Amino acid sequence: EVQLVESGGGLVQAGGSLRLSCKFSGFTFDDYAIGWFRQIPGKEREGVSYISSSDGSTYYADSVKGRFTISSDNAKNTVYLQMNSLKTEDTAVYYCAAVAYYIDYPGFPLNHYEYDYWGQGTQVTVSS
Repeated sequence: EVQLVESGGGLVQAGGSLRLSCKFSGFTFDDYAIGWFRQIPGKEREGVSYISSSDGSTYYADSVKGRFTISSDNAKNTVYLQMNSLKTEDTAVYYCAAVAYYIDYPGFPLNHYEYDYWGQGTQVTVSS
């Protein structure tokens, strides 16, 4: 059974940092892509950052480039999202998600509807 569990959210002042963790189980990371998404009430889930172990690919939304870093610790079955220089507009529920992915696929999955497995989410609140 595939499971993803996020942690690390919280309340932080603007300019501060948080590190989110996504601990996964039930699949081999080499065969999957993992993405971080965020959502605020009334808006569509937005892709933030993505990583693939099979080809080392990482992707970032323009809104977080230079501030967020995605990484993985395969031994711990965990993907991290280091968030620095946080802004109030980063406030959202953050989710990690997984989908099967192989390097010969025609494109990297960047949309939330392409992902099959989701965690329960963790709230990030950035105060001014």
